Amino acid sequence: MRLGVEAALVDGALVPGDVELVDGVVGEVALGRAGKGIAVPGFVDLQVNGFGGVDFSSTDANGYRRAGEALVATGVTAFQPTLITAPEENLVAALAEIPEDGIGPRVLGAHLEGPFISPHALGAHPASARRDPDRQLLERLLAAGRVAHVTLASERPGALELIDLLCERGIVVSLGHSNATASEAHAGFDRGARTVAHLFNAMRPFGHRDPGLAGVALAREDVVVQLILDGHHVADEVAQIVWRAAPGRVALVTDAIEAAGIGDGRYRLGSVNVVVKDGAVRRPDGVLAGSVVTMLESVRNLHALGAPLADALAAASSVPARLTGRGLGRLEPGGPADVLILDDRLELRGVFVGGKERVAA
Repeated sequence: MRLGVEAALVDGALVPGDVELVDGVVGEVALGRAGKGIAVPGFVDLQVNGFGGVDFSSTDANGYRRAGEALVATGVTAFQPTLITAPEENLVAALAEIPEDGIGPRVLGAHLEGPFISPHALGAHPASARRDPDRQLLERLLAAGRVAHVTLASERPGALELIDLLCERGIVVSLGHSNATASEAHAGFDRGARTVAHLFNAMRPFGHRDPGLAGVALAREDVVVQLILDGHHVADEVAQIVWRAAPGRVALVTDAIEAAGIGDGRYRLGSVNVVVKDGAVRRPDGVLAGSVVTMLESVRNLHALGAPLADALAAASSVPARLTGRGLGRLEPGGPADVLILDDRLELRGVFVGGKERVAA
């Protein structure tokens, strides 16, 4: 079938012409007889704690289906359900509930954001459940369910050995919730960590003599920097600096909680009570605790800050997708037909996952 669009985002550029989908994959691009709107790769969200009234730390198959329907309606065609620091038994139970594909968007496997994080950079994570690196505990968690991504603090004793284990298993490692100095951050990336979680949040502040994890991540061309662009986690000027310092390496993430798509009120992030007010998610003590931004809103925010449209779209698709190793995030013949149709106001007009229409154009 043809999508009836006037252009498509191909290899980082908007190319005139229509797109054809055949048997779940992209057939041809840049076909004649252009229509309306643009086709772009589906969004890939590496960090989603919950969505549409569902918290992934305490849900089941029905909850995943509800959350999946809500996520795909915002353009997310693949995501990593994210579990924050929690007691082992809670993490094991949550990992057991993670479904295979078939709920709407693709479920890429869990993102364990902890428990091997710094006591000095907890963010909203509960201190009581934090653990220093423990190989046996990690092995038990990996055996409990599909784990695709782990965030840890590279400066903690034994962290580098855990990075070795995770890389051997093909699991993506991000550094985050960390008090790492620049040298300790370099050590983590040199060992195999490929990305950094929510840049500038829950990490040692950037300093001109010791730039810490944030500075090292921006300086290294082999590191993807994840950024929450909800207007609360980083200032607009900081987002602009990040974009200019790391072109082609910025991956937008939502860090969404169950309140995303619902509205203000009282909710939970794992075991943590949070309040959503005016679009900001905070614990009662004022600490930021996730967001309610969508990937489509994040793209609009980045574009409004000056990023070219093609680059802003790549930050939500091809850049995070290349960390997953699944061949997602690109429109190319033979590639997965995970495709969005957007109009000239960046409103969503259609969503396809594996060539199946999930949101009508």
